[in-house]
Amino acid sequence: EKMAEVQEFENVESGASLTYPAAAGSIRKGAHIVIKGRPCKVLEMTTSKTGKHGHAKCHFTAVDIFTGKKCEMLESSTHNCDVPNVNRKEYTLLDISDDGFVSLMEESGDTKDDLSLPGGTDDLDKLAEDLKTAFDDGKDLCITVLGAMNQEMIIAMREQK
Repeated sequence: EKMAEVQEFENVESGASLTYPAAAGSIRKGAHIVIKGRPCKVLEMTTSKTGKHGHAKCHFTAVDIFTGKKCEMLESSTHNCDVPNVNRKEYTLLDISDDGFVSLMEESGDTKDDLSLPGGTDDLDKLAEDLKTAFDDGKDLCITVLGAMNQEMIIAMREQK
């Protein structure tokens, strides 16, 4: 068992793993947590004491960072939960294809063509519309991409000056 713990820790250090363990009791509002295999952002965390011999339970209310769907989870405060490694990257928008895929350029000059316009919630649908409009107007756009657990999504845009 000792070996496994060391192994996990090394994975986290190298940034290779999609998630890392953290005690439920240490996860706060605004932090990220994995619920039912999905990366979520904690909206609320309450701790309740259970009976005389029980452990404190943590009740998490969170939203899926990609779909905005609300989810809840109950966990012993001493138990480990998975925390997703979440990152944000900025790209320059090169093109938007007719079928809704975007072509982005990394700082290194490499292009990234596997992302589509955001959608699924009102905010994301609006962002997609704003992106298309700004792009059609010939504006230079900087795109923010949120990534976690092998999923990526465009979450923001701003005009490059």
